[in-house]
Amino acid sequence: MTISNGLALALFFLCWLGYGPLLAVLARRVGSLNDDMIIVRRAWMRVMTHREVRIVDSQLMGHTINSGGFFASTNLLLIAAVASVLFGGEQALEGFASVGAEAVPVRVLEAKLALVLLCLARGLLDFIWSIRQLNYALALIGAAPEVHTEADRVALGEAAANLLNPALSAFSQGVRGYYFALAASAWLFGPHWLALGVAVVFCLLVWRQVGSPAARAVRAARRLLEPHLTGR
Repeated sequence: MTISNGLALALFFLCWLGYGPLLAVLARRVGSLNDDMIIVRRAWMRVMTHREVRIVDSQLMGHTINSGGFFASTNLLLIAAVASVLFGGEQALEGFASVGAEAVPVRVLEAKLALVLLCLARGLLDFIWSIRQLNYALALIGAAPEVHTEADRVALGEAAANLLNPALSAFSQGVRGYYFALAASAWLFGPHWLALGVAVVFCLLVWRQVGSPAARAVRAARRLLEPHLTGR
């Protein structure tokens, strides 16, 4: 493997593994979409405990579970497609030369496809864990009693939020796997494309978390909802 390939691969892993810690730092300083949504979901679960009929809450949860199932199924199909090429022998690998991929030794091409497969496999595990936690949260919503004290409502809402937030964080990580898998696939055309792809993906993800219209709207909603959660 050449030096340029090594440097591009190092940049990829730096961005992939460093995105989470960077997002945590940004959340503390300027806020982030994921961090603000934690407060919004906590407010949702608090309100849920005050509703006698929770049909809307169940429908929203069901929609989220269906979305997770769709992404997981799509992810599994992509894994099967990449794996069929990776383990399909030299003839399958050599077919990439006909679509404009960089001419490299078979071992290097296998490494490139393995990187795409790694991103997709990590995403699939995140989607599976997300769906399981969402089912736990849905059961908790269904088991919520209709009559209880305010302290019980708060405790139950917090318990539901503590299930829902990690579930949707795992969902976000699974979707993030698609972004980095797309960047990894750019490596097929050369190390410079990999470096460019991961830089574009990284900047796009950070912008969507911090500066996008959606991030600003959710941040404004958080400012309205947070005082009700803290009792101010």
